[in-house]
Amino acid sequence: MTKHSYLIIIATSFLLAAVAAQEKPNVILIMVDDLGYNDLGCFGHPKIKTPVLDQLAKDGIKLTSFYSGATVCTPSRMALLTGAYPTRVGWKKGVVGFKMGLDEGMSPKVLTIAEIFKSEGYTTAISGKWHVGDPEPMRPHRQGFDSAYYINKSNNQTTKVWRGDELIENPFKKGTLTEKFTGEAIRFIKANKTKPFFLYLPYTAPHFSGHANKPPAPHPDWRNKSSFGAYGDVVEELDFRIGEVLKTVKAEGLDKNTIVVFLSDNGPQPGQEAQAKPYRGLKWSSMEGGTRVPCIIRWHGKIPAGRASDELTAAMDLLPTLCEACGVDLKSKSTGSPKIDGVSVWNTLTGKGGEHARKDLLYWNGMGEWQAIRVGKWKLYPDRKAMFRGHGTSQPLPDEVKKKVLALRKGTGPLLFNLEGDAPELVDLSAKHPERVKEMMELAEKKLVDIKSNIILTERHK
Repeated sequence: MTKHSYLIIIATSFLLAAVAAQEKPNVILIMVDDLGYNDLGCFGHPKIKTPVLDQLAKDGIKLTSFYSGATVCTPSRMALLTGAYPTRVGWKKGVVGFKMGLDEGMSPKVLTIAEIFKSEGYTTAISGKWHVGDPEPMRPHRQGFDSAYYINKSNNQTTKVWRGDELIENPFKKGTLTEKFTGEAIRFIKANKTKPFFLYLPYTAPHFSGHANKPPAPHPDWRNKSSFGAYGDVVEELDFRIGEVLKTVKAEGLDKNTIVVFLSDNGPQPGQEAQAKPYRGLKWSSMEGGTRVPCIIRWHGKIPAGRASDELTAAMDLLPTLCEACGVDLKSKSTGSPKIDGVSVWNTLTGKGGEHARKDLLYWNGMGEWQAIRVGKWKLYPDRKAMFRGHGTSQPLPDEVKKKVLALRKGTGPLLFNLEGDAPELVDLSAKHPERVKEMMELAEKKLVDIKSNIILTERHK
């Protein structure tokens, strides 16, 4: 073989490798904080204007029976990052810094979605809110992210912005984090446009930035711009900033080869103007409003545009779904400890038909109590006290609804609801379907035993 031939072979190999790398789709995973089910135009809000996300829904698929990983910040992120129920990976109750110690969080031993994609040749980054652990072993750049620009807790719990282990801003200015996280995301996209990347963009907005009963702090340029008060201002800025990210993707020629996922981490914070209509319950609560959130997924040419799916889907399904979409062999990555509870719903997203993969879902409230199970359209609370226990269950209701709620509180025994015809969970059908109650209870108990038998406990870090 001549030297010239050898050089041609080497050059061809590099070219084929580059083409293969470019064929891998990029992933942008956007999570917002405390956005209610009803808070986008495409999900029915009458006043908040969200043209960017409305268009994203038109270009992709809107999931109307999608559940966040949990009903509060920390465990919802654990579920998203690991594809597992958060009780498997170190969560017991509350969030880091509230009901959880600052030395607690997601076990560093757990395999994360960032580690999986990094092992497949992706460049990975986080720009936004971490909130799954403060100690050094739990920080994002030690959990699979090549670059990490973040705050470590909610925007009302810290004043610090970090890059890796370096403190780069203290205090940050209220109302500017959405702009900062967007700018960092755009820089990352431009710097990595020639190779596959995985970008996790967990915004802090519209989470309150001061006291829980006070509205969030809008960016100065967005104050009083919406017709829905400060909360609307913050959501409309979010929509605009996400638009800036998507414009960058298009300008860099990456639009057709980038999967974009949008979701909220849980339902509305009590005391805020966020809405979960037509569902009842708020953040912290296992009622539908606490965890059923908006989700939109777009991939031009792969996911048919303009569709909606009401199939039961959970945030922990995104890890196996994105792996399948990107050609990642998840079984070769996972050790089985902890068990991945998520299932791939790729066939549902692409409209290929067949049986939908997710059949059931367990619910916990924000204090770590298991409270309900959903199977298909049916939702069962094992006892009626469970439904009303915990923060986020009390909210202003019309008199007619109040009467029905008071009636549900009386007596003992389980509560069974048909979510298909009873979105606000007001009509108990347990007496009419005792066998269904029994079957669902037995399934829940079986799943809870399985979870307890396969847990990675969090080590405390001083």
